[in-house]
Parts: sequence; structure tokens; C-alpha cells
Amino acid sequence: MIKVTVIALSHTKEKYFKDAAEEYKKRLSRYCKLDIIELEPERLPDNPSRALIDAALKKEAQDIMKKIPDGSKTVAMCVEGKSISSEKFAEMIKGSAMDSGSVTFIIGSSYGLCEELKKKCSLRISASDMTFPHQLFRIMLLEQIYRAFKIIEGGTYHK
Repeated sequence: MIKVTVIALSHTKEKYFKDAAEEYKKRLSRYCKLDIIELEPERLPDNPSRALIDAALKKEAQDIMKKIPDGSKTVAMCVEGKSISSEKFAEMIKGSAMDSGSVTFIIGSSYGLCEELKKKCSLRISASDMTFPHQLFRIMLLEQIYRAFKIIEGGTYHK
């Protein structure tokens, strides 16, 4: 069974987001072992300098790297990433299952991800040119992971 890890630099606070995440964890349990890791983003003052932002992103990258399972294909979820269809997303997950048996999705803090970390990732994906709250985006990612497994199995969920 493929291992899917989601590393997010935020904590889910609202009950409805927690409930949605639990629902997708339950649905995904028949397809993969899902692990959601929440990390604390670095605290920054209002209107931080570029140097402070870069230092925070570097520290967050170090924390993220410690949590990535060995041999896992890594996917940076970032605005400058490539937009792909749900079908291509499913192909990527299926390929990861065959290659390493593990895929890790990384959701950065409100300032994104450190460039060095993104360079180390196997793939960069953008879900949209729009900006979404982190908690909502996490649910959107879980839904797309679930949709990918339904596409892989040839189910009717994806039309």
C-alpha cells in the first residue's frame, strides 16, 4: 500500500476543516496509508524584511526535511508550480507507488517554501493561480488525492 504524506506549515483550527480532513482520511484508508504532519510556521513580525522571510523559510525547510520519509517522491505545492489535470495527478501518484511506494506533498507557510527545498522536490504543482487559505487548500489537496485513487481504480467518482 502506498504511503502518502502531507506536510503542512499550519494547524487546522476550525472543526469543519478537521471534520473534512477526517472524512478524507477515512475514504483514503482503503487506498493508502495517509499521514498528515502539521508543523509550526516561523513567527514573523508584521511587514517583515526579505531577509527575515528568507531566514524563516530556510528554518521551515529544515523542519520539513526532517519529516519527509526516506525515498519518498516529494511534491512542492507552490504557485509557480505546473498546473496539471486530475488525470495527470493520478498518473503521478500511480507512478510514485510503482517507483518508491511513497509520495510526500509539502504545503508551505503563508510566505511559501524555501527555494532550496523546492529545488530538491521531484515536482512542483500549482493548484491554481488563485490564493486559498491553508486549511481550505489542505482539504482541496486531500480531495484531489482521493479523486486520483478513484481515477486509478476506474471508479465513477471522477466524471
